[in-house]
Amino acid sequence: MSLLELFWGFLKVGCFSFGGAYAAIPIIRDIVRSYGWLTDEALEHMIAVSESTPGPIMVNLATYVGADRGGFPGAALATFAVVLPAFLIIVLLLAVFKNAEKNRFVQALLAGLKPCVTGVILAVGAYMILCNIMPGENGGFAAAGFDLKALVITLILGAAAILWRKLKKKRLSPILLIVIAAGLGMIAYGV
Repeated sequence: MSLLELFWGFLKVGCFSFGGAYAAIPIIRDIVRSYGWLTDEALEHMIAVSESTPGPIMVNLATYVGADRGGFPGAALATFAVVLPAFLIIVLLLAVFKNAEKNRFVQALLAGLKPCVTGVILAVGAYMILCNIMPGENGGFAAAGFDLKALVITLILGAAAILWRKLKKKRLSPILLIVIAAGLGMIAYGV
């Protein structure tokens, strides 16, 4: 593994990740698996860690994989590579968008991207739930295996989020969801 491969892999992630980190997870999974940097199981664990640490998930994942594969230089290079496209796009958009935001083609493009990103995020969420409740080899899912504890925790978290929304008329804090999930995990799987 060379630093150039690390840079190139995460530059591709940064270039083709529309809709934020959750939409980027399938791309990150493909890149990380194609280079053999992490198994699906290790990636899922890192996603969980990245969600509960400060900062964007995509940057946290790039930093972790970079550090794992190339030490501090690898971490710095992977992080730089994953944020570089977004930085350049933002700078370009700032220069152009003032004139283009009222353009009907730009509005149509943005409107078309919303359902696409929503579908990708939904598919990733469904895949992660299946992998969690029906664990298979290499972090994938298998119809033969079934983890009742993971299913119960998932259902409790989903119900808590829905009930909170109905009762309090606002979303349940992701921090509180993480704390609840950690508590349920310690109870279900032992400390």
